[in-house]
Amino acid sequence: MYPVHYLKSYPVSLLTVAAICYLSFFTPPQTDMNEIPYFDKIVHICMYGGLSTLLWVEYLFRHRTVNPKHLIAGAAACPVLMSGCIELLQAACTESRSGDWMDFAANCTGVALACLLGHYVWRPLIRKRFQKE
Repeated sequence: MYPVHYLKSYPVSLLTVAAICYLSFFTPPQTDMNEIPYFDKIVHICMYGGLSTLLWVEYLFRHRTVNPKHLIAGAAACPVLMSGCIELLQAACTESRSGDWMDFAANCTGVALACLLGHYVWRPLIRKRFQKE
């Protein structure tokens, strides 16, 4: 596939990837939210769970038949690999951020939850939509 195909098929997901990359490398301001226990981990679960959910939904809207290999690669493996790369780059290339295995675990948790949601909720709902057409 050509890059233009992915730009047309997954625009919201690609914007989310760009936003996650930006948020992963900028220096966040200090706020009162830092006082909430595990707030950082909740944010990681939401970011990567949201990305994986968007990938599921955009895939399901564009394909009438589901190829499990494509979904596993695109909506599960790619976000996990991206997460791992970002954590390694944070540790190696930044002074204001650090790579953290617990952040990586939170990211993987978000992806796993989104895959469960995609398989058991989004896939049946979107399949019903296509059956009505």
